[in-house]
Amino acid sequence: MPQNTQQLAATAANTNQLLQQYRQYQDQALNLDMTRGKPCSEQLDLANPMLNILDSTDYMDASGIDCRNYGGLSGISEAKTLFSAYMEVTEQELFIGANTSLGLMHDIIARSMSHGCTDSAKPWNQLEKISFLCPAPGYDRHFSICEHFNIKMIPIDLLKNGDPDLDEIERLVSADSSIKGMWFVPKYGNPSGLSVSDAAVDRLAAMECAAPDFKIIWDNAYNVHHLTAQHSEIKNLLRSCEAAGNANRVFMIGSTSKISFAGAGIAVIGSSCQNIQWLESHTAVQTIGSDKINQLRHVRFFKDLSGIHAHMEKHAAILVPKFAAVQNVLSTNLAGLGIAQWSTPTGGYFVSLNVMDNCAAKIIAMAKDAGVILTEAGATFPYKNDPRDRNIRIAPTLPNLMQINLAMEVLCICIQLVTIEAQSTDK
Repeated sequence: MPQNTQQLAATAANTNQLLQQYRQYQDQALNLDMTRGKPCSEQLDLANPMLNILDSTDYMDASGIDCRNYGGLSGISEAKTLFSAYMEVTEQELFIGANTSLGLMHDIIARSMSHGCTDSAKPWNQLEKISFLCPAPGYDRHFSICEHFNIKMIPIDLLKNGDPDLDEIERLVSADSSIKGMWFVPKYGNPSGLSVSDAAVDRLAAMECAAPDFKIIWDNAYNVHHLTAQHSEIKNLLRSCEAAGNANRVFMIGSTSKISFAGAGIAVIGSSCQNIQWLESHTAVQTIGSDKINQLRHVRFFKDLSGIHAHMEKHAAILVPKFAAVQNVLSTNLAGLGIAQWSTPTGGYFVSLNVMDNCAAKIIAMAKDAGVILTEAGATFPYKNDPRDRNIRIAPTLPNLMQINLAMEVLCICIQLVTIEAQSTDK
């Protein structure tokens, strides 16, 4: 990372002042949590009318199904209409699950392990080795699923434009049949905030894979989570896969967990008809149907895709000042020092901060000692191993503005102090 030595020397000269500020924050016994991308209470309140939206005499969906009863394995008719528009798929290419997209992704892997997925010659757990590509920095819970099933993770660099290193991906998948899949958050990524290019979508869809059952778990968690009027749009990977003759390659994942209620929303999958049939055949053993009353609540509250977009504008009104506060404190304290770089996301839930090599773990530990809890160092990389120990994920959605400003001030002091110490050691 390039350094402005003059500016950094000026910062080093203020070490005593920085230490004094740090100790003052320690004395305040702060307890500020910036670890996870959780909606705040004000965001959750936006969907409260949904809780009382159902008439006590009307629980029937448009096809005449009583949503209080069993059945409707893949979703009620109105929900299929709404979420097929949300996912940009046909109703036959859609599966509506329960309340968690993470659970759907876990189940895809678990069923592929135990029975093999569409196009598999045998269950994955009967193979000598299974590997997954993991663009990083990325979503830690994706990596946890791989660890849970003892799937080897292969880190892939995430480039500055939001694309994974496609040359490396194509090289690996064309030669190694043990590589069975890839994780990716394609839009307003976690934690980068970046979105994938159309050219990358087409290359992922068309690339030659040694494993005929290679799957891309396309976790589009932030599909409508815009922070500016200029909305990022990404190409439909399922359509690109179809055009390339690889329709079964992708599972596109979505949910309303950061739209309506976290943990009480609706999770959905868009994929090929063959993949959806595979999914339904396994789900039928697990359940007779997901929560259809919750589906009915969501449909009557949002009504259509325009209703979802209008609702997310209210989310943005709450979140934009919080993300602006993060940018303001970082710029005020660190701009021009050459010791940190950070993303300026136009959507999503995170700001990705890169500090100098071998400093992130010390900075995060120092911030914790002052009462600011950040995501664990290395969490955004497979096996929690950030090879350069430099990435820090900032999650500004849950705290209020005063807490964000306090937490970021503490973080900036820690960054400067740890960097000064590191450079003194290097000399």
